[in-house]
Amino acid sequence: MQVVNTLLDRGFIGHLPIEALTAHGGSTNVMFLMFSLAVSIATGATALVSRAYGAGERREYRKASRESFAVAVLFGIILAVATAIVSPFAARAILPAKDLEAIRQMTAFCLAYATGLPAICVIQTLAGSLRGIGDTKSPMVISGLQILLHIVLNYLLIFPSRDLGWMRLPGAGLGLVGAAMALSASAWVSAVIYVAYVRRTKLGAMSFRLPETEYTKRILRIAVPAAMMATLRVLSLTAFTLALALVPRGSEAIAAMTLGFSIESIMFMPSFGLSAAAGALVGQSLGMQRPDRAERLAWTAGHYAAAVTICLAVPIYFGAPAIASALLNEKTFVIRETVVLLRYLCVTELFFAYAMVMIGAMQGAGDTVRPMWISVFALWGLRVPFAFFFALEPGQPLGQGLTMPVGLGLGADGAWMAMALTQGIQGVMAMILFKQGAWKTKKV
Repeated sequence: MQVVNTLLDRGFIGHLPIEALTAHGGSTNVMFLMFSLAVSIATGATALVSRAYGAGERREYRKASRESFAVAVLFGIILAVATAIVSPFAARAILPAKDLEAIRQMTAFCLAYATGLPAICVIQTLAGSLRGIGDTKSPMVISGLQILLHIVLNYLLIFPSRDLGWMRLPGAGLGLVGAAMALSASAWVSAVIYVAYVRRTKLGAMSFRLPETEYTKRILRIAVPAAMMATLRVLSLTAFTLALALVPRGSEAIAAMTLGFSIESIMFMPSFGLSAAAGALVGQSLGMQRPDRAERLAWTAGHYAAAVTICLAVPIYFGAPAIASALLNEKTFVIRETVVLLRYLCVTELFFAYAMVMIGAMQGAGDTVRPMWISVFALWGLRVPFAFFFALEPGQPLGQGLTMPVGLGLGADGAWMAMALTQGIQGVMAMILFKQGAWKTKKV
């Protein structure tokens, strides 16, 4: 459902002018960072709730879910304020300076998106708590309702009113800002549904109050390394975007990257689901004092993720031109770059599937520090330097009087190569680290 939502979202935005696509490409950095920070609180909730649930400690897992909810509300407000403040600066830093309209639209998009961040934090945390007690069906149903509302609001807010012959379809004509408003509004409706629903589950009723210091520390011990990993990942994407901005037709390459990621989600969303399952089952198994069970379930999830990914990557590799063309309105260069990016990613997507599941399993055990170091090395030690080296030419200006000392000058193709290569390395590292088994002794 999330894949369908993402592709429809990109399809709607793909019919807007190129400046909107570029602005949305830049906004991806901000959105991904804030969403990942929201998920970091959910990581702490899943680890604490699943461990207590596996040990049969009812009072403990109910309290852990309530405290996580309180932390999520406060954290969401902080993220919303921070996003509103940094949006203008982020737009000017990420996008090419000459694209003034794209900078304006990115700023407006991020401001509208910020209003939904408290709701997004609540959604992720309550979904994480439900996963901790083995309930993934309820989040699926609520997400389905949110996605349906998001699609309808996208259609009504992005485009102007249209005459269909037999009826006139209303529309606000807000363009890219309408897309952000649709996302935020659907998130708030979903958050209200979550709060109303969980009172009927084993977690009990949620009510906002200041979280207890002890539980806040326990949640943050798990969440902070996960948040740091997310921040490093997104900042590396920002640096990657800066490299793209320096290649010929950089604005269109940035637009292609956003669409490419959306289509790639067809391949990695199943792994995301299996990662969530692995995290919950590993936490429950460790609560049962069964590390052998935890390891077996995690590898099973990883192997399933790999198998599904292969089945999806092959048709996407060959069908990339048709998929990209269907989502873009005759933007030939953007379509071409999207296809090249997708085909590079398809080659190493198998390893990314293992990375997602193995990292999710370690986080389910409460071990978020070691996955963070994977991100530091794979993304900052390899991806960012490789992107600049492969994409840019020797002597090419970088700004502030700096120039590239060396480089292959492959343009956007070089950046896509760097991304695919480091994606594969990240997967190998995650498997090795999980196999070492230090996560089995993690205390939460």
